[in-house]
Amino acid sequence: MKNVFATRWGIIGVGAIIGVLAASLQYFGNPANMGVCVACFVRDITGAVGLHRAGVVQYMRPEIIGFVLGALAAALIFKEFKPRGGSAPIARFVLGVFAMIGALVFLGCPWRAMLRLAGGDGNAILGIAGLVGGVWIGTLFLKGGYSLGRAKAFPTAAGWIMPLIVSGFLLLMLLNPPTSGEGQSGVLFYSASGPGAMFAPLVVSLAIGLFIGFLAQRSRFCTMGAIRDLVLFRHIHLLSGAIALIVFAFIANLVLGQFNPGFENQPVAHTSHTWNALGMVLAGLAFALAGGCPGRQLFLSGEGDGDAAIFVLGMIVGAAFSHNFGLASSPAGVGPHGISAVIIGLAVCIGIGFFMKEKKLIHS
Repeated sequence: MKNVFATRWGIIGVGAIIGVLAASLQYFGNPANMGVCVACFVRDITGAVGLHRAGVVQYMRPEIIGFVLGALAAALIFKEFKPRGGSAPIARFVLGVFAMIGALVFLGCPWRAMLRLAGGDGNAILGIAGLVGGVWIGTLFLKGGYSLGRAKAFPTAAGWIMPLIVSGFLLLMLLNPPTSGEGQSGVLFYSASGPGAMFAPLVVSLAIGLFIGFLAQRSRFCTMGAIRDLVLFRHIHLLSGAIALIVFAFIANLVLGQFNPGFENQPVAHTSHTWNALGMVLAGLAFALAGGCPGRQLFLSGEGDGDAAIFVLGMIVGAAFSHNFGLASSPAGVGPHGISAVIIGLAVCIGIGFFMKEKKLIHS
C-alpha cells in the first residue's frame, strides 16, 4: 500500500498540520512562539525530573511523550518497528549534548526557529541562517567520507526501551500532577512561573503529540534533512514540508491574534544576533553529523532506533549542563559561559566530522 504521507503533497500536508497544531498549542496555553519546541520541551522534562534546578523551565511536557509513542504506534501498524543500533553510540551521545547546548544558546530547536519566524520574531532569521550554515558544514563532511558506521539489528526488547522510558514519564506525571503555586509535586519539579508554568491541558498536549508523532513517522518529516537534501541532492521534497509548516503556522497565528513582528521584546528570545546564529550553527552541525533534527531523533527512537535514543539521552544531559553551568541563554542574553560552550562545541563537532570515517577491517 502506497504511503501517501511520503509523497510531495503528503509531506506538505504534514508540515501544514504541524504548523497549525503548534500555533494551536500556543493558543491553548503553551508559551508564546513555543507551541512545539523539541529542545525546549526536552529541557523542561530534564528539569521536571530534577536534573537541573532552573525553576522557570520545569514541566513534564506531554508532547515529547506523544512524539515517541505516536511514532511507535505508526511503526507497529505499518510493520516498521525495527530495533537497531550500535553505530558509534558515544559519538552520537556527544553530538546530542552539543546540539542541545547550541539550541539553548539560540533558545529553540529548528522547529521553534520556524515557529518563531511564523510568529513575527525577526531574531529567528539569524537562527535559521545559522542552522543552514551548520547543516552545510555537515554536508561537507558527508561528502568527504564521514560516517558513524552501520547499525545492526538488536533484540526486539531493545527497541522498546525509549517508549517505555517516556511511558514511565507519563505515569510519573499522572501520579504527580502539577499543583498550583508549588515548586514540587511528589517526585517531580514544576515551575510556578516562567515558560515552564505555561502549558496546554494534558489531554490536548498528549493527543497532539501522538498525532504529530504518527504523521512524522509516516512522512519522515525532518527539518535538518530538508536542508541536507537541498544542499546535497537539490531535492526539495522535505523542504516543502518545512515551508508549509512556516506558512500555515503564520496563517494560524494571524487568525488567533498571535502574530507580533519585530526583534525586540519577543517571548523567550534575545537579540544577540551573533550568538543566535552561531548557537544554531553548532546545533545544525550536530544534527547533520547525527543524521536528523531532534524531532526526527525522537520519532526514530519510537520505531526502535537505539542510536537515535542515545542522541536523545545526550540532549537531556546537554540540557542539564546548560542550566547547571550557565550555558543557556535567557531573554537577558547569552548565559555567562554560553559563548565558550559554543566555541568548544564547534571544535568538538568539527573534530568528530574530520576523524569519524567508516573503516573496513583488513584480514591477513
